[in-house]
Amino acid sequence: MQVDPNSHEGSEQDTQANSETDKLKQPRVTSKRFFGSHASRRSFLGRAGLFSAASVVTGVLGSTFSSKKGGDIVQAQDIKRRYNNRSFDYRRFVDKAYRVRVEAATLERNIPIPAHPTNGDEERYPNKIGSDSRALPHDERGEVKLEAYNSLTKALTTQNPNDFENIILGGTRKLLNPQGALAISLEGINAAQIAVPAPPALASADRAAEAVELYWQALLRDVPLSKLQNNTDNPKVLAAVEDLNKLSAFRGPKQNGRVTPQTLFRGSVNYVGSGSSTKYVTPPGVLNGPYLSQFLLLTIPWGTQSVSPLIRTALPGNDFLVNFQEWLTVQNGGSSGKSIKYDPKNRYIVTVRDLGEYAHIGGPTYVGASLILGSIGTPLNPGNPYVRSRTQSGSAATFAVGHLQALLNLGTSRVIRASYWQKFYVHRILRPEAYGGLVYNNIVNKTQYPINSEVLNSQALAQTFSTFNTYLLPQAYPEAAPIHSSYTGGAAATAGVNITLLKAFFDENFVIPSPVVPDPKDPTKLIPYSGPPLTVGGELNKLATNYAIGRGHGGIHWRSDGSASLALGEEVAISLLRDERLGYNEIFNGFTFTKFDGTRVTV
Repeated sequence: MQVDPNSHEGSEQDTQANSETDKLKQPRVTSKRFFGSHASRRSFLGRAGLFSAASVVTGVLGSTFSSKKGGDIVQAQDIKRRYNNRSFDYRRFVDKAYRVRVEAATLERNIPIPAHPTNGDEERYPNKIGSDSRALPHDERGEVKLEAYNSLTKALTTQNPNDFENIILGGTRKLLNPQGALAISLEGINAAQIAVPAPPALASADRAAEAVELYWQALLRDVPLSKLQNNTDNPKVLAAVEDLNKLSAFRGPKQNGRVTPQTLFRGSVNYVGSGSSTKYVTPPGVLNGPYLSQFLLLTIPWGTQSVSPLIRTALPGNDFLVNFQEWLTVQNGGSSGKSIKYDPKNRYIVTVRDLGEYAHIGGPTYVGASLILGSIGTPLNPGNPYVRSRTQSGSAATFAVGHLQALLNLGTSRVIRASYWQKFYVHRILRPEAYGGLVYNNIVNKTQYPINSEVLNSQALAQTFSTFNTYLLPQAYPEAAPIHSSYTGGAAATAGVNITLLKAFFDENFVIPSPVVPDPKDPTKLIPYSGPPLTVGGELNKLATNYAIGRGHGGIHWRSDGSASLALGEEVAISLLRDERLGYNEIFNGFTFTKFDGTRVTV
């Protein structure tokens, strides 16, 4: 429901914010009145301006005094006189803060609430085979027990904290933060105001195409990323390209209408298009040069210390959930008892598996990028008010890297709230590992689940059985996916919000000096990259999509999970920047940068 911006509540708040005379006439606020259980949000905002100068200076809420024996306490009149003699108008500064907060809240409230279409699978299938049910108890085929599923949806519907404690689980794993999405953020857009496209339906050709890509990602885990280029001689890469080009609805990046080795497993972004359509884009720079972003290869300078880009990674052959009983145990919320065997020697990210392992655990990715940008001499965004100042520079307070880093941390928390709202309260889409179980049951147990024939007839599935002796989707992580639904992807949403903030603070047209690639002969060393120039904006976009598609390399996310989440994260970042801008004192014309779809915006 939309709230009328011209309602009585809005006008009353504005009146309270601007009328000092009326405030001074009101009675003193006592702790009981102010914090009483019947106080409304509107009365709270109205009373926020009642604190006197005396109460502000002394730290006592709602109390004035005139004297105390011993003369230790300054009298109220003396405080008031000293306050009025200050050259800085404290009250005006406090009232400005109040007005800015009200203005930000009003602006965010007036954003329309879009439609939130689902793919209809939860209603379409009474046995809930198209919905995420992991960690709940399942039968011997892997179908969720409806009593347990209903206990989940009851909690999500009532939003009663006690109902969440009554969700029926099947093992020891717990749901990941379902109530976190209900937290009200005091800055930025509300999750219900962000539109994402409806995800592909279970039986659709779109979902089949994403499944075929995931099976190929599992088959190519130990292939070097350097083989994902058009002059490749790798037979698996060429087979994957041929197979994906046969699909009727593959939405990943293409060149001249076809998947090529250079576009294979590169990232994309999905926006809401006209009507109920989806707009598919490849962000600028994502197809340029090496597969891996420079920000995953450069050392992060951190004051007097540094963070190496060398990673701990899994050895080849670490693939899980290829056995049906192991798969079922994990679907029920149990542990297989297995763990990853790691390479004893750290190295650069050089294979599909390496990127999947990096996206599994992560690192100081985005704060690290902010520090790398400074170390390579990247100019600040030309719109930064201090770029041309004759007498001043920015700091952690405003418009320097410290300010940006505070927003990066804030953005991560706020975008997870928005992503998890879609996961729990709108879509509840099954994970790829669960889809693999449906494929397995169709072939082995003849269940006739509605799996599109393009998966069943694909070379990806045939080669998976030949390689792993299973039709399940091999997972790179023994625990498989986190215990919440697939759409939208939290890690990709985090990438979207952070990369957008980075582009708002730095000059994205700056060409990265002396770019590098891992040495094909020694993955612990780098060699110079020779090729077209790589820009900050392009490599930041590549970093975002590397991280999003890296979760697919692990087997835990569909392409559309990451693609839609990058756009969601971008929207959250824009809303945070919009609110931030209201409070600046500097002469500032706004943050100007390029969105993932290539359009220039000023916030």
